[in-house]
Amino acid sequence: QVQLVESGGGLVQAGDSLRLSCAASGRTFINYVSGWFRQAPGKEREFVATITWIGTSTFYADTVKGRFTISRDNTNNTIYLQMNSLKPEDTAVYYCAAGRPFSSVLLTTTALVASWGQGTQVTVSS
Repeated sequence: QVQLVESGGGLVQAGDSLRLSCAASGRTFINYVSGWFRQAPGKEREFVATITWIGTSTFYADTVKGRFTISRDNTNNTIYLQMNSLKPEDTAVYYCAAGRPFSSVLLTTTALVASWGQGTQVTVSS
């Protein structure tokens, strides 16, 4: 499995932007569909965004569409989540995720995830 480490979380005000990074190691990262999920206190982990092997296709949750952008740099084994116009309801722990190697299925549910990062906290104040 691939190992994933997130960074870039923090405390911001509503309307601000943040960029999360996820560094992968242990396997050839281009072979993994990847994505971001989040979990707010007392809620289940939910899908945020996902991206194909070489970044040609992306898919977003309706709650973040138009505000968040997922991208990847396979040369540096990193995926990113650019978050703009942040809202208090975006407050959560954000998790990087990877699917099974050589699977082309986009990661739209937690059941499709094979590897998780440890998470990074994002807090948006009003």
